[in-house]
Amino acid sequence: MTQPVRTDVAAAALALGDDALVLSHRLGEWAGHAPVLEEEVALANIALDLLGQARVLLSTVGDEDELAYLREERAFRNVQLVEQPNGDFAHTIVRQLFFSVYQQLLYGQLADGESEFAPLAAKAVKEVAYHQDHARQWTLRLGDGTQESHARTQRAVDALWRFTGELFQPVPGVPVDWQEMQVSWHATVTSVLSEATLTVPDGPQTGAWSAGAGRQGLHTESFGRMLAEMQHLHRSHPGASW
Repeated sequence: MTQPVRTDVAAAALALGDDALVLSHRLGEWAGHAPVLEEEVALANIALDLLGQARVLLSTVGDEDELAYLREERAFRNVQLVEQPNGDFAHTIVRQLFFSVYQQLLYGQLADGESEFAPLAAKAVKEVAYHQDHARQWTLRLGDGTQESHARTQRAVDALWRFTGELFQPVPGVPVDWQEMQVSWHATVTSVLSEATLTVPDGPQTGAWSAGAGRQGLHTESFGRMLAEMQHLHRSHPGASW
């Protein structure tokens, strides 16, 4: 018989799976709207990587389709960063930089451990390395580009920075050193932003990292609209198969 999943592991898988699922959908919204064809493909590939991670994680909790398409807003446990609207291309890139640096650190620690997440992490960390490099290259290109691209990227950094604190709220069932991750994340992101001639916002000691409550099921206004769009087809045709 299949062994039941521990409660803490299931809750952790739900949180990490929701992060990947929601960001995958946000990136998928760029289909047909990316600035160049190459980015159309790149963003779609990143979205598919994240969707693959989400499927593995959610399937350890229950039926992945039901979890994705039939839960109410308050039942989702993703961090608020990933649900933020795409905005302009600079906004999407900065959001991706912040999250992919976090994910690479997270999966790096998990891959070296012996938890239930180690097999997924060992595969995903390779995918996320590309996600991080893609976001880094574009951050440098936009930040140190034209006056307009610099200004838009700085606005994105300033707008999204306050959502980054929630990334490092410990998730029970995820055996990583959250404090070490936060220090490493800040060092990496600061290095990229500085190289891109962007101003790094104040650190957590000033209270500037106002962590959200997505892990507790409290989400920003835009999430409800995104969720309605994501779930519309499934809810309109319950039980349909392809």
